[in-house]
Amino acid sequence: MASMNKPVFQAIRSHSPAKPVLIFVSSRRQTRLTALDLIAFLATEDDPKQWLHQDEREMTDIIATVRESNLKLTLAFGIGMHHAGFHERDRRTVEELFINCKIQVLIATSTLAWGVNFPAHLVVVKGTEYYDGKTHRYVDYPITDVLQMMGRAGRPQFDDQGKAVILVHDIKKDFYKKFLYEPFPVESSLLAVLSDHLNAEIAAGTITSKQDAMDYITWTYFFRRLVMNPSYYNLEDVSHDTVNKFLSGLVERSLRDLECSYCMEIGEDGRTIEPLTHGRIASYYYLKHQTADSSLEDLLLILTDAEEYAELPVRHNEDQLNSELARRLPLEVNPHSYDSAHTKTHLLLQAHFSHASLPCTDYSTDTKTVLDNAIRICQALLDVAANEGWLLPALSVCNLVQMIIQGRWLNDSSLLTLPHFEQQSLYLFRKWNPGRSRGGARDYQGPIEGLPELMAACDGRESNFTAMVGEELDRSQVSQAWAFLSHLPVVQVQMRVKGWWEGGQEQGERTLPSSVSNIRDEKSWLSVHADQEYVLQVHLRRLNAGGQRRKQDSKAVAPRFPKMKDEGWFLVLGEVEKRELLAVKRVGYLRNHNTVSIAFYTPEKMGRCIYTLYLMSDSYLGLDQQYDIHLNVTPASVAVQVNSEVSESVGKLTLK
Repeated sequence: MASMNKPVFQAIRSHSPAKPVLIFVSSRRQTRLTALDLIAFLATEDDPKQWLHQDEREMTDIIATVRESNLKLTLAFGIGMHHAGFHERDRRTVEELFINCKIQVLIATSTLAWGVNFPAHLVVVKGTEYYDGKTHRYVDYPITDVLQMMGRAGRPQFDDQGKAVILVHDIKKDFYKKFLYEPFPVESSLLAVLSDHLNAEIAAGTITSKQDAMDYITWTYFFRRLVMNPSYYNLEDVSHDTVNKFLSGLVERSLRDLECSYCMEIGEDGRTIEPLTHGRIASYYYLKHQTADSSLEDLLLILTDAEEYAELPVRHNEDQLNSELARRLPLEVNPHSYDSAHTKTHLLLQAHFSHASLPCTDYSTDTKTVLDNAIRICQALLDVAANEGWLLPALSVCNLVQMIIQGRWLNDSSLLTLPHFEQQSLYLFRKWNPGRSRGGARDYQGPIEGLPELMAACDGRESNFTAMVGEELDRSQVSQAWAFLSHLPVVQVQMRVKGWWEGGQEQGERTLPSSVSNIRDEKSWLSVHADQEYVLQVHLRRLNAGGQRRKQDSKAVAPRFPKMKDEGWFLVLGEVEKRELLAVKRVGYLRNHNTVSIAFYTPEKMGRCIYTLYLMSDSYLGLDQQYDIHLNVTPASVAVQVNSEVSESVGKLTLK
């Protein structure tokens, strides 16, 4: 790849010395390496900044807003870089500069060819191969990708012609010449992902039988190409019987794969198809069907083993870097799988939680890719746990989401999520003396072990916080840490149970204690009827909502997460003794107050039981709340059962 940089520079000088140039490379690392080599070639020219078409002082102001350090360097020479690993604001800055011809050269990965349309006078395709970490070898770009890249050459209304330069291995030169100058058939890629397509249609109700699946395939482009070019798809001939047998086998294999992943089931007649919850979850979150088959024995391992991470690049010699990184991380991985994309994903997440230094810039970019998919997969895992009624795995998924957003281990002190705080800074809170604190919180006198205690000790006053940490942090760092702390939500919880009780003519509500209650106190036990549906009404009020006035305040403060994210909450109701999950509700950003209703059934067995409600943040560590609900289950009343059924029937009536 490095040997191609000189020809790229010469192509720009020959074909587009002053007009926009778009260079496509095979990986994110190559965007950086190519840009740095081009800068080295520019340094030998009379005007090293000949590709910068903007006042240098204005460009300096723009560069000051850019996060990526390498991008700061290249923009000063009129060279932009663009790939999915950059922060959205950095990508937008580069796009605007290139579109407005402020920078002349843009180096991007091949995915840009299918994304935003940025035409240029000259397009350079730097190599037609990329390293596939899954197969550990270099593979050719799909022909359609090369066509798409070339199609960016020529700017409408500006150029009467476009130029494309393709740098290719000499033994493939004749192939690409033929491909460029003669018509080339476009083949279907449906076979590789047919199971996922069928799963989506089954979940949507479009496919309900094996015959529907056969009909679905006959309407695809794959079927058209199958009969036109059978040898490409390993079909012997195009006779009716042979094609029918080929498609039948294809449908059977795909449905068997889905059935083994518990995404659907085939009826007793052997023809009808019924979608299962795992299949709907995989379809809803755009996951591959193999991901929904994962158990929850080791949550982090399950997350990183998801099929979505199979394409994470493991570049040449990165197995050695993975081995060195693994030695500095707390959890062991299989030492024989350092060249695996899943093992690399596992190590990157561990490094994210541990704040460990990464071997190179590419690993930082790969970490952003891993984090982009992680929340989506965790949401699916939570749905699987809810469907199976697994309480502990569901709580673990919620905790894992918090870890991913804040970039800390669950067993770390939640105080470490404050900006500029590391383990060696925690002594500041341990030595805090409320008695000597001027203007300190009068109500809180205990030690500071986590964020809730710190918020109580500060009592909403930045001066109290400054008195605690001022000797270790400078003024700007104190301000940033306080901005994080003051933004954290303080939520008050009130609970009521709504339902039918004996002797009542209509549904009633009974208030539950929101503080810790003694199980020996008879007043703390709520009498309910056995095997009866009740509704737990949870009223959530944000106590520090006064300062949350702007719309952007709904965003969580997560400096280590690459994307903007809204604050949210999980409400989990379960029975700890049986480890049974009863209900899960997702709650959005809490601006002032909100009431959430959770329906649940009481046990069939009479006696006392304890349900537990968990209020868990989906963004912050250390802010979770837990409330026990003491239920005294009494025999079911016939009158109550009748009233409940009548109420349910009336609720289903609709006017026509």
